[in-house]
Amino acid sequence: MRLLLVEDDASLAAGLSLALRNKGFAVNHVTRGDHALHAVATDPPDLIVLDLGLPDMEGLEVLRALRAGGQRLPILVLTARDTLGDKVAGLDLGADDYLAKPFEMQELEARVRALGRRLGNAGSSLISLGDLQLDTASMQVHKAGVPVDLSRREYALLKALLENSGKVLTRETLEGKLYGWDEEVASNTLEVHIHHLRRKLGQDLIRTVRGVGYCLRLP
Repeated sequence: MRLLLVEDDASLAAGLSLALRNKGFAVNHVTRGDHALHAVATDPPDLIVLDLGLPDMEGLEVLRALRAGGQRLPILVLTARDTLGDKVAGLDLGADDYLAKPFEMQELEARVRALGRRLGNAGSSLISLGDLQLDTASMQVHKAGVPVDLSRREYALLKALLENSGKVLTRETLEGKLYGWDEEVASNTLEVHIHHLRRKLGQDLIRTVRGVGYCLRLP
């Protein structure tokens, strides 16, 4: 899942980006409201984590502009403003969730995962295909009931393929789901992850489609 973090505190943003990337999210970071609006317009994320105290404009103004423009993507407001009035204002303007600082990282991760499940209108955290099962809540994968040990990139790649099983996803699409803007991607990185998944899950499960991209299908 591609996440846009809108936070002007450089230290906090660095810590949040690292923690979320370690949980398999592709994180892009901006520090200003106008940059957030531009990012959504040109390269829409799956979810936004939005601070309210931005240097150029109020986070609530960013939220208002996004909703007025028809953007329905999930938005989690993350802020030191924890009064009831602030929470009501954010929710009334269209925020999907509201988390006050300071907070525990585990709670933020859980709330982001919950919003991610809403993207697919999924009432369950389980995604299945044949004997393959991925649990987005625990971030565990089982094949025929046996746990499969995956790296965070392998997990994110498998999740993207499972959510689009039978569809061909291009290399660019998959890389966009795995990496943020500021992360360097070697030319053969995706192929290495595909190779590892095939070795762990079965050679015939992930198909290469005429050099265009990859898809996940039952053998």
